[in-house]
Amino acid sequence: MYPDIARKMNLAGVVKLELTVAPNGSVKETKVIGGHPILVSAAVDAVKKWKFETASAESSGTVEFRFDPTNQ
Repeated sequence: MYPDIARKMNLAGVVKLELTVAPNGSVKETKVIGGHPILVSAAVDAVKKWKFETASAESSGTVEFRFDPTNQ
């Protein structure tokens, strides 16, 4: 969800996160690679709700969120 304060500030930007996904498909850990702090919290909150396919071991990767107040 695009943060209200970010929308009021007309704040746009990219947030990059590194994720560790547990074998059960849940996001186990997030590490911020970059992005505005106001947008980072929204991205982390969103990604923690994601569910991936189950696997035999942990996996990791990066995701990128693009926030654009004109697209909301």
